[in-house]
Parts: sequence; structure tokens; C-alpha cells
Amino acid sequence: MTESKQPVVARSGEGRPRRPRVRAVRRGVPVPLLVPGLLAMAFLLVPLLALLVRAPWRSLPSQLTSTEVWQALQLSLISATAATAVALVLGVPLAWLLARAEFPGRGLVRALVTLPLVLPPVVGGVALLLALGRNGVVGQWLDAWFGITLPFTTAGVVIAEAFVAMPFLVISVEGTLRAADPRYEEAATTLGASRFTAFRRVTLPLIAPGIAAGAVLAWARALGEFGATITFAGNFPGRTQTMPLAVYLALQNDPEAAIALSLILLAVSIAVLAGLRDRWMTGA
Repeated sequence: MTESKQPVVARSGEGRPRRPRVRAVRRGVPVPLLVPGLLAMAFLLVPLLALLVRAPWRSLPSQLTSTEVWQALQLSLISATAATAVALVLGVPLAWLLARAEFPGRGLVRALVTLPLVLPPVVGGVALLLALGRNGVVGQWLDAWFGITLPFTTAGVVIAEAFVAMPFLVISVEGTLRAADPRYEEAATTLGASRFTAFRRVTLPLIAPGIAAGAVLAWARALGEFGATITFAGNFPGRTQTMPLAVYLALQNDPEAAIALSLILLAVSIAVLAGLRDRWMTGA
């Protein structure tokens, strides 16, 4: 009889098998993938580089210190921050309901909540007019009972920006909630805490990174909103004219001011990506 030969496994430590080392094999990039990839990179980067190349660097300080630019910048920062606050107050509870609560039609509600992501912003502005306008479904009662008129006001800018920005926050927070272990909340409730106390003292600290990321995305989206804002709030300097609207208007009369405002929005976008690099980007 011949003995069956068993494969020899190298062991280390206390008799545990040693894992074989796998060397990473670097292979060349196929040309059919390299060429379209480089074209796509150029397609995305060349317009941004053109903005930097054609920027009026010498007159940029005077452009940025003009009254119109500062009014648009100040209004944009205030309205985007207010819209993000509205998204936080309303969006975080909504994300919790979508992630934790069981109710009929939850999938449909989630689809409707994320609809502003794919809805053309102008259509969103028209919908806001029909809902909150002076003769709108809700706006007529706001005007008759409280004397509140939202269209073509600074508050209308905040509402329009919150409408298009809130889904970014809801999606981010809901994904973080689904990844978080619900047993911590259950343990808190078994120890006598109410559901709201468990949410406030246990869940919120766990999902704080997701809330921060969603808030940054919502703020950046609100800062760059154009279609819903100009449709619902109009374009009145000092009252409803945000930076995207000022860029559109300046492009017709003062292209250098339009480029200056565009550079500010580009810098904000780069700052947002830099702030989210640990969440979305991985090193090579």
C-alpha cells in the first residue's frame, strides 16, 4: 500500500496555518479602455481649466469687492445655510422613518422623496408656485390667514433651495442609519429610555458622520441652485439674486464678473469634495 501524500502547509505561531502571500500583478491598461478614459477626463477637466485660464486675475480683486458680487455672495451664503438648517430639521427625522419605521407604501414614499434629484429644477419651481404661490393650494391659505407671501422673497429662495437640497441629506442619513446597528437603540429602550431619548442619545452620535456629509452636500447643492430659485423667487438684486443667478445675469453684461462668481462657486465645490474625500475617495 502506498501512503497518500498530504499537502504540506506552513505553520506559524501556535500551529496556525500561514497564509500564502499573494503578489499584486500590475498589468498594462488596454488601449480600448485607455483612449476613451483619457477623452472622458479631458471632457470633464478642459472646461474647468479654461475657466482658470481665462479668469481676469488682475481685475479679480476689484470684481470680488463690487457691491453686486458681495450682495449675491452674502445672500447665497445666508440662504444656503438656512436651507441646510431646514433640511436638517425636517430631513433627519424623515430619514429615520424611512430607515427604521415599517409602514405601507414606504418604497413609494422613498421614491417620491428622492424625486427632486431627477426632477428638472424649473419644474420644481413651477410646483412650488402651484403649492405655495399666492393662489396656490397652500399659499392662498397662508396669505388669507397669516398674510404670508413666499414667492419672490428671500424666504422663497430658502424654500426653493431646501426643496432641491433636502433629498441629498435624506439619502445620506438613511444610508448611514441602515448601516448602523439597531441593537444599540433596542438596548437603550430596554433600559428604560424612550424611543426619542434613544434616538437623541444613542443614534444621533452614531450617525453624526453621515449627517455631516449629508449637510455638506445639501449646502453645496443649495448654493448652486438656479432653476427652482429663479422660477419661484425671481431674480431681484439684494433680495433674491443668488450667485448662480448673478452669474447668469452678469454673463450678458459683464463677463468678467460672471467669471469671478464662477470661480467662487468652483472653489466651494472643490472644498466640498475635499471635505468628503474620506467618505467617497480612497487612495490608490
